[in-house]
Amino acid sequence: MRYRIARAVWLIAVLTVLVVPTRAQQTSGLPADKLDKIEKAISAQMSRLGIPGLSVAVVVDHKLRWSNGYGLADVENYVPAKATTAYRLGSISKPITAAAVMQLVERGKLDLDAPIQKYCPAFPAKQWPVTARLLLGHLAGVRHYKNDAEYGSTRHYKSVVEGLEMFKDDPLLFEPGTKYSYTTHGFAVLGCAVEGASGMSFPDYVQENVFKPAGMDRIRVDNVTDIIPNLAQGYWKTKGGELRNSELADTSYKIPGGGFISTVEDLAKFAIAMQAGVLVKKETLDQMWTSQKTRDGKATGYGMGWGVHERNGMKEVEHGGAQQRVSTYLYTIPEKGLAVVLMTNLEGIGSGLASLSKQIADILVQ
Repeated sequence: MRYRIARAVWLIAVLTVLVVPTRAQQTSGLPADKLDKIEKAISAQMSRLGIPGLSVAVVVDHKLRWSNGYGLADVENYVPAKATTAYRLGSISKPITAAAVMQLVERGKLDLDAPIQKYCPAFPAKQWPVTARLLLGHLAGVRHYKNDAEYGSTRHYKSVVEGLEMFKDDPLLFEPGTKYSYTTHGFAVLGCAVEGASGMSFPDYVQENVFKPAGMDRIRVDNVTDIIPNLAQGYWKTKGGELRNSELADTSYKIPGGGFISTVEDLAKFAIAMQAGVLVKKETLDQMWTSQKTRDGKATGYGMGWGVHERNGMKEVEHGGAQQRVSTYLYTIPEKGLAVVLMTNLEGIGSGLASLSKQIADILVQ
């Protein structure tokens, strides 16, 4: 009964947002016909997947043209989702870390092909050499989560280096460069390397060198004890479709790979800053946005901190995030100066967000 009531309230909230223009809609930089198509696509996908709350931002020609929120950020308290609602980023934290690493490469402070222990001595030497280049492409053999208990860890780690304790003594899964194997822990090692190369803590480095230059004023490190304004509550669904509150999880062990909280508008600013060369040079972007290859020459579909593919004759650069409380997606078409940011408070719908982001992108490039 509670679920049916909450779902009814959510549906009313969605319909209200669609029928009554918000301030964001009234000041939209998008043509009315395209905005109408986008909102219909959002409404249809929210209904199909049963998404409680969703926030969206759209970048066209390197400018934030429109943002809005739909449904409920907090079902129990009937709080509407907005463009300013904050969500965990999940793995979209990885492109941020990649930008930090590549800045240090440009400045001559970090060698992509040097043993990573040169910058992160807290990560012990393994049976084969590990480098930043391999870590950025998930080619280093560092493992991912070993089980659900580790993924849902509630222990609080006080630093990036302390968080390495979870996996640092484990052997590599394979010889680096021979296979692609996605790993959040590998990006924790990169965060440690950023600290060693820059002489700053990882959070301080990205604040000064990524967030400030990009104009991102809402993004922050996820800390479960902090009071965070406009933070969305998180949910998952049972097999029967019943909505449940997300389980507790402390992300302090993986800040570089999945430990930030942001808004869609701040993430849109990050996409703009990357595309416009504000954070790294164009030649560096080309390197980051080119698929790496395994030693036998097979493309992995992942560059340096970004998924890289081609669709409709254009390069698409993207990353999703999946974590307790959220599903998120950042989709970009660099040659069009286009980006679509989607953040929701429902777990396990990454493929649905990927599909919606591309549907929105197709509307924008028509």
